[in-house]
Amino acid sequence: MVENKQQSGIRAKIQRFGSFLSGMIMPNIAAFIAWGIITALFIETGWLPNESLAELVGPMITYLLPLLIGFSGGRIVYDLRGGVVGATATMGVIVGADIPMFLGAMIMGPLGGYAIKQVDKLFENRIRSGFEMLVNNFSAGITGAILTIIAYLGIGPVVSGITKGLGAGVEAMINAGLLPLVNLFIEPAKILFLNNAINHGILSPLAVDQAQQVGKSILFLLETNPGPGLGVLIAFMVFGKGISKQTAPGAAVIHFLGGIHEIYFPYILSKPTLILAVIAGGVSGTATFAAFGAGLTSTPSPGSIFALLALTPKGNFAGVVLGVLVATLVSFIVASVILKTSKQDEEGLTEATTRMEAMKGKKSKVSNQLVSNKDEEVTNTAEPVDRDTSEVPSVDQENIDKIIFACDAGMGSSAMGSSLLKNKFKKAGIEIDVTNMAINDLPSDVDIVITHKDLTERAIQKVPDAHHISVDNFLNSPKYDELVEQLKKD
Repeated sequence: MVENKQQSGIRAKIQRFGSFLSGMIMPNIAAFIAWGIITALFIETGWLPNESLAELVGPMITYLLPLLIGFSGGRIVYDLRGGVVGATATMGVIVGADIPMFLGAMIMGPLGGYAIKQVDKLFENRIRSGFEMLVNNFSAGITGAILTIIAYLGIGPVVSGITKGLGAGVEAMINAGLLPLVNLFIEPAKILFLNNAINHGILSPLAVDQAQQVGKSILFLLETNPGPGLGVLIAFMVFGKGISKQTAPGAAVIHFLGGIHEIYFPYILSKPTLILAVIAGGVSGTATFAAFGAGLTSTPSPGSIFALLALTPKGNFAGVVLGVLVATLVSFIVASVILKTSKQDEEGLTEATTRMEAMKGKKSKVSNQLVSNKDEEVTNTAEPVDRDTSEVPSVDQENIDKIIFACDAGMGSSAMGSSLLKNKFKKAGIEIDVTNMAINDLPSDVDIVITHKDLTERAIQKVPDAHHISVDNFLNSPKYDELVEQLKKD
């Protein structure tokens, strides 16, 4: 028992680290995609070569993207003030190195936010009235300047050396034909929700560096290939039983076209030997990418086939498509053999979904497509209540102007819940602003905050004066209808 708790604790820490890295990268994915499109179109080997417009490629990858990451990292730690200092400090590693400083930005951004947070604590309640703006501006400026110098002289060269070393290692694996073996680790890591730490912490920075040099990188395809998961879902469509067979077609659409890979995780967890199928699919897919010299120009997010094709450079479509197809076929064959030769538990998918959410540490954004709604929980402003006995806090429409769905990144599950409630409000004729965002970005003037039950405590700490509705099912919670009825009566 002790060993299991220790393993769970280690996994939770890695997951939090991955979530932290994702928090720096995900808000800026649009900028990465913009850079990838410009690269694919206008570089010398692009679809529409243009020497003038191609000049955008270098400055965007050298300055824009690292500064955005540094700002986001600082903001996570200490809001806008931390973001400004984090971006300023990031400039030191940018100028102090001769390669794109994504890893350096991931270090200096949070460090800048933490540093100014500690400086502000030092001056708290010690500033004379009327001097607040002067002290605040100069303390942030001096802190940013010191960190920028430190980054330029010390951190930049160190991170540059580490990045070059990792890049050389990856290049050696490619030259030795060993790169497909990376999927032996990537595919199990995805099931355990450790992919953010691997993808955003290691693969993406190295891939962007490669893309700058040659216009593409195979590393963008390692974790985002939808083929392995699609193969497993097709196997369930053909050889599955019960709820797994019934839900597999819808899950396949969400996974392959929508790019939400976690939809297939419960199917793997319901029969753990299927991990062999996705590993085989991942290895064969990467081997195909490598054989055809395929790569993408930027990080596809989400991992939809549409995103992959949109970021595929000229001359690489055959390799990318074949890599996805081979991964799908191999995964399907292995999964089919496993399903046909082993006993299937028709109720196992529900239990597997619960295990998946326990590992993730929060409700899955798409698992509600797989299991029925149950075990809802709603909390009042400050105190949790017993499960299945709670009601939506009493609210008055005249006092409700803003409702926010909040999750870790503010992009996945919260966006889906927000869209669902907007539609319900529209049908009911309720005109109240509904949006979604990360918990760390919740404004103080929000009236109602809707979160998954595992995140409600954090939301309460962030905005204690708001009404807090805690749900166990983001896509089909009865609490939404209760809220609509209350607001209609008011």
